Amino acid sequence: MTTRIDCDTCLVRGLACHDCVVTVLLGPPPELIEDDERRVLDVLADGGLVPPLRMVEGM
Repeated sequence: MTTRIDCDTCLVRGLACHDCVVTVLLGPPPELIEDDERRVLDVLADGGLVPPLRMVEGM
């Protein structure tokens, strides 16, 4: 499984980019992040090492 991170569809684009793990670690986001990678980012964020993913998808 993969998680698509598409900043073009993020509802908080511009407002939360400065504090989003994607821009902190990766710069401009890749189109796809594998579920394993997403879990690692969540663990790092839960440990306070990086900010969390701030992407908010519309319905």
